[in-house]
Amino acid sequence: MTAASRTPYAPAPSGGSRAPGGRDAARSGRVRNAGRGGFALYLTGGTLAALVFLLPFAWAILRSFMPDVLVTQAPSASDFSHLTTANYTGLIQTNDILRYAGNSLLVAAGTGLLTAVIATMAGYGFARFRFRGSGVVFALVLVTMMIPFQALLTPLFLELHSLGLTNNLVGLALFYTTFNLPFGVFVMRNTFLQIPWELSEAAAVDGASAARTLVSVLRPLVLPGIATTVLYAFLFSWTEFVGALTFITSNNLYTLPLALLTMEYGSVGQVNFGYLEAGAVIAMIPCMLLYLGLQRFYIRGLLSGVVKG
Repeated sequence: MTAASRTPYAPAPSGGSRAPGGRDAARSGRVRNAGRGGFALYLTGGTLAALVFLLPFAWAILRSFMPDVLVTQAPSASDFSHLTTANYTGLIQTNDILRYAGNSLLVAAGTGLLTAVIATMAGYGFARFRFRGSGVVFALVLVTMMIPFQALLTPLFLELHSLGLTNNLVGLALFYTTFNLPFGVFVMRNTFLQIPWELSEAAAVDGASAARTLVSVLRPLVLPGIATTVLYAFLFSWTEFVGALTFITSNNLYTLPLALLTMEYGSVGQVNFGYLEAGAVIAMIPCMLLYLGLQRFYIRGLLSGVVKG
């Protein structure tokens, strides 16, 4: 047997077979096509969702520039030729809407700040310190979330009146803070539970106190939870009506929802829908700016608030 006969015969690959390199190329092509399809689906879904939310807002802005008589009529193409700023001018110059917006801004900002500070300290205590009955106390805090504040208006009014805080923006901010604290404590406790305990131990080894650890070490890590707490407290205070109607009696201390209610009606009780549309747009602007500013923190904080600790 010759050497040539001992050499195994390896036929050349035919044109119909596929080399390993060809299989990899085909697989990568399918992955790229799937990626393009997924991106196109994501882009389409995101665009449709954005239109669902943005079109009503754009329509409200457009209607706010129409005279009162056109706002109550069926829309037509000719309405675009009658756009005017009279609604905003009337609210700002005649009805002093900026003062009422300032009152609401003071109350909402104060409520958000006070709620964030107290909820952060309480959440830190519930998450880091274990004491007898801590679970029961935290459960009682959560139970208060189920009690509508309208059921407690009368005793709270009597309490604030005895403290001299009725018809007072500070008293109204304290009232709103009370009912925003349970949710804030819940979010902040679960936010602190997501942070490794070793960070607190390392800070204690370096001689940092509990307060120092909270302010210098843990505070940057819990910003999403703080942003979520501030956002919820601000939006609640900015749009709340019943509590403000109960505790505020002076016209110059009206919040924006109370002021808009009085501005909607003329001397004979007829609703001014032009003022209503313009006032609604003015009321939406701070909420949108705050949400856009805290959006990246809000999503992370909301997710940390639903994780079981």
